[in-house]
Amino acid sequence: MKFPPPKKLVIASRESRLAMWQAEHVREKLAILYPQCSIEILGMTTRGDQILDRTLSKVGGKGLFVKELEVAIAEQRADIAVHSLKDVAMTLPDGFELAAVLEREDPRDAFVSNEFDSLEALPAGAIVGTSSLRRQALIAARYPQLVIRPLRGNLDRRLGKLDGGEYAAIILAAAGLKRLGLAQRIRSYLPPEQSLPAPGQGAMAIEILSERADLKEWLAPLNHRATALAVTAERTVSRNFGGSCQIPLAAFATIDGDDMRLRAIIATPDGSKIASADLSAAANEPEALGRQIADALKLQDAAAILALCKSDADGDV
Repeated sequence: MKFPPPKKLVIASRESRLAMWQAEHVREKLAILYPQCSIEILGMTTRGDQILDRTLSKVGGKGLFVKELEVAIAEQRADIAVHSLKDVAMTLPDGFELAAVLEREDPRDAFVSNEFDSLEALPAGAIVGTSSLRRQALIAARYPQLVIRPLRGNLDRRLGKLDGGEYAAIILAAAGLKRLGLAQRIRSYLPPEQSLPAPGQGAMAIEILSERADLKEWLAPLNHRATALAVTAERTVSRNFGGSCQIPLAAFATIDGDDMRLRAIIATPDGSKIASADLSAAANEPEALGRQIADALKLQDAAAILALCKSDADGDV
């Protein structure tokens, strides 16, 4: 090591049960690497946790879940921040970077219901809850007979709303349920062919100040190369379309040997217009593949879809 082992590290994390599980997971891995290091977790509440009566696309997007953590790092109250990667903005603020991406959990969407086994089994008019414009668009395209309503809050709050009878079913990320030991709540999985995941879904990332070369070295063993390559391709697609929560966009990469397959979809919120692309290339060139996919989507009149998304966002108050 160029730098001596760390003596103390502070991890900034949201205070939700899932976020704290993720921070504890990173702390455990760091403790194995650096047993003499004192590792603390600084729990914080973000604006994304506080604003629950509006969808993310209406109140500022993904950055609402990470800004306070980044401030803590900038003010040296914390060294690193642990995030669900799908909550991280596609372009980080100046002076910040992702030092490590951990091995991905199950990237699929999960169907959760107390009465029904799948979306297909839901009767016409059944209410489905989701926090994601991406899920909303893909469900609306396949099941126009269902009613889709926003669902915000931490995982326990969302499950509570389902159990309280406000929804016939809700759609959640399988990874979060599995990490909290709640896999038994999953009635069925939505395969990527039916519900293509969001960029970075199922992956965790560690954010640092770019100037902290010591942290880059210490965190390097936690980086899972295949996951990092895959999410780089996915996030490149989103970045080419502005990386906005106001755009229903899915991107999912898989690696087989030296090859990467990247699938992506961009849609209108009501699912009436969808452009899709599916390409493969060398796994070690994820950004190039991401740009190729973005170009393929643009050839399918993605500009018109983006215009409809913007019109929908501007007209919704």
